Amino acid sequence: MRSSTILALATILAACQPPSSQAKGAAKEEAEDKDDKQGEDGDKKDESASSPFGGMGGLGQLGPLGAMMANKLEEPGPYDALKSSPGFKKDQPHWLTLELSGTVSEMKEISISLTGSPEPTLELQPFMKRLDKAAAEPNVQGLLLTFDGLGLDWSAAAELNAALRRFKGDGQRSIACHFDTAVNPTYHLATACDRIGVSPHGMITISGAAAQPVHLKGLLDRLGVVADFIHIGAFKGAAEPLTRTAPSKEMEETLGAILDQFYATQKRGLMEGRKVSEERAAELIDQALFGAEEAKAAGLIDDVAVYEDFRADALGGGEWTKLKLSETSEAFDMSKLQVFLGLAPPKTPKVPHVALVYALGNIIDGDGQGILGARAEIAGHTLSTAIRRMADDDNVAAIVLRVNSGGGSAIASEQITQAILEAKKRKPVIATMGRVAASGGYYISSNATKIYALPDTLTGSIGVIGGKITVEKALGKLGINTYHYGRGERSAMWSMTTPWTAGERESMRAWMTKAYDLFLERCAQGRGMTTEAVHEVAQGRVWTGTDAKARGLVDELGGLEEALAEARALAKVGDDVALEVYPPEPTLKDIVKSIGPMSAPFGVQAALAEIEATAGTKTAQAVAQTLEGIFSLRQQQVQARLFFPVVFD
Repeated sequence: MRSSTILALATILAACQPPSSQAKGAAKEEAEDKDDKQGEDGDKKDESASSPFGGMGGLGQLGPLGAMMANKLEEPGPYDALKSSPGFKKDQPHWLTLELSGTVSEMKEISISLTGSPEPTLELQPFMKRLDKAAAEPNVQGLLLTFDGLGLDWSAAAELNAALRRFKGDGQRSIACHFDTAVNPTYHLATACDRIGVSPHGMITISGAAAQPVHLKGLLDRLGVVADFIHIGAFKGAAEPLTRTAPSKEMEETLGAILDQFYATQKRGLMEGRKVSEERAAELIDQALFGAEEAKAAGLIDDVAVYEDFRADALGGGEWTKLKLSETSEAFDMSKLQVFLGLAPPKTPKVPHVALVYALGNIIDGDGQGILGARAEIAGHTLSTAIRRMADDDNVAAIVLRVNSGGGSAIASEQITQAILEAKKRKPVIATMGRVAASGGYYISSNATKIYALPDTLTGSIGVIGGKITVEKALGKLGINTYHYGRGERSAMWSMTTPWTAGERESMRAWMTKAYDLFLERCAQGRGMTTEAVHEVAQGRVWTGTDAKARGLVDELGGLEEALAEARALAKVGDDVALEVYPPEPTLKDIVKSIGPMSAPFGVQAALAEIEATAGTKTAQAVAQTLEGIFSLRQQQVQARLFFPVVFD
């Protein structure tokens, strides 16, 4: 480890030593503070009085000069767009403006890779919370949204559409939208706006709902590749593109029902937002493509104008200011650094509260990438452990499980379900489904106290599928001969060269049937149904949220906000009490555990970007060399193991 790295590590650790008894008291008060440290106008509250490091100069708030420089960074330059109208005053009636960009997602993924950070993410729940907070400001008259290139699916569009309608209240506030182009879900979001403007030469596409399965069976046959799969349930068709040359009648039935729901959602948006009849909505969707002037003539928009002209007209010359979604501090934040280094626990409410637990991505066995990976994967051991810890925490009055997963490991799904069953004995567990909560995603939801799904959620798919792809024939066509030597009748069972024998296939089918039976049992247990009744709506069939509710697989149609409201009501927790969110912001431990030794040099840079976003620029600079030194040391230890297998840590 370089001397500069050692010096940086020593400096940070020395600064993070336990403070005096008086400072400890201040630190405890700060840790128990449940109030959001963001002011109503997005500015940070003064923490110098409560921070035990407030008087440390460079290690504290960096003094008046640092604060002045940080404020200057927020001011627009001579060629930047203004952040508020000239003469704007917060205590006077005004509008808020906001540009939505990036991809709408449940949580922002943290990239620890050579390619760097993923594309910008608009996190769904924090954004909806910010809208609710803005709506409570007495002088806010409305919201002007712009969005171009915003990526979102139908379910996210539905949740944001509902959030915008909540912002409007009973007509106390207005919403105007402006964009250059909008396609299907994006335009559905815009139908919540009272006034819509499009730039000249802009375009709108409302083309209805479509599904285009691509079947590879014919190509695999020509190549000599065999897809050897077993499915339990007539509708469990995930492997059909590999095993059939065309969709089965069951798949056609499933896709037809899903498309009907998506089509109904798009028509409903036009009917409610643009005040047209159902017949007219269908006609507009059939036309599909509209230029700006055509869209205005068809009643899809109200104005054709560049943004600045639309803003002036829509706001009637009123004052406006940009809405801040989040704040990052340029100052050194010691309390956040302590949490990051693992020297202090993450801040959570110290009163009864609701925990929002995200279950996102494929369901996998084991620990996965731990808490850092929990933003994009559902690891059975990691998530079940977190749920059990929350069940044991008396301050967690209810758990809301937000599921966005197409499934995965049956073993991990059962582990998570057992943790939910234990938690439900002590407190309400509410499941809320995003875009998809199917197969394993439904498995882990099925035993919640209550289940919420959006009308367009894809759920159900109660069934089991498994198999392998074998390439013996394909290799033979290339002149490559394969041979197998083994002991035991089924020693080649998991070989990727030969398909299953009849006996092996029967063994797999028997095991998968038992897994399906347990799946039915868990669903029947959670939904208060018989296994026979569950089987009738199972067999791998994917349902929309609307159809799932009609068949008893979910309780209510609604999104994340409705589920949180139900959890608060059942737990008797007020709206003013903050949420505990899992997975939390990553710590040094989480990042070290998730970064492999070969990717460590690149992981340092990616990690620093996340630290800067959550703890400030100066904090990131201070910890940079420490991170680099730790990763370098870890890489040396792993390399040593390659040559000396017995190494004692």
